[in-house]
Amino acid sequence: MNIIILSLLVGVVGMGLGGVITAIFGSRTDRMISIFLSLAAGVMTSIVLLELIPEAIEYSNIVITVIGLVLGALLVLLLNNIMDKISDASKTVSNVHGSYAEFFHSSEMLANKSMLRSGMIMLFAIALHNIPEGLALGAAGYHDYALGVTLAIMIGLHNIPEGMAIAAPLISGGMSKIKAITLLLITGATTVVGAVIGVLVGGISDLTLALSFSIAGGAMLYVVFGEILPQSIVTNKDRVPAIFALVGIIVGLLFTQISL
Repeated sequence: MNIIILSLLVGVVGMGLGGVITAIFGSRTDRMISIFLSLAAGVMTSIVLLELIPEAIEYSNIVITVIGLVLGALLVLLLNNIMDKISDASKTVSNVHGSYAEFFHSSEMLANKSMLRSGMIMLFAIALHNIPEGLALGAAGYHDYALGVTLAIMIGLHNIPEGMAIAAPLISGGMSKIKAITLLLITGATTVVGAVIGVLVGGISDLTLALSFSIAGGAMLYVVFGEILPQSIVTNKDRVPAIFALVGIIVGLLFTQISL
């Protein structure tokens, strides 16, 4: 039960904090978003490669692990396709995490209604994306609470720039700051859904636990290399993303050693 409560706190606090930062600082948060994204990407990569994948192999084998990784990546692709259809084949949002930089720089080109619509689409997309993150947290926490806490810190760190990016078009579109932050808090709470699934599925057998680890790992790796890092580079076109991604990898390495 503790891991379920932790997943709720991580989702709500991370997303909510991101919304508060945007509400206070507005478009001046571009560089901060890039730093958070890069750092989160590095931490996520470390934990997937050093914890989730080795655990999946230990509880099954390399074949099952690879199958899970592919399924995890396909899960994110499926969510992307669903959101593309909802948003009229990406006319408003190019991918599930959206273009963070575009949201901050397009307010003068788009009408308020269009900005608000962009924000609502992205809000729903992130709500769906929080589920596989919760899956990893639930499965890991059921198996090893210390590892669950490590993942919770990583997910919370990753949720901050997501909250910042979603709040920007909502507020620019005319929504009150309080309402925008409230919606972000609700969106963050969907992490609990994935955590419950992770706990239930992970407790069935060693095979399902391994699949939970590998599917979550595949989803995270796709998000990192297909969405987070590209957006971080777009937001901040210098060496900062690379530097903080490396810092994130080191931080993730330290966290995994602490959790052992």
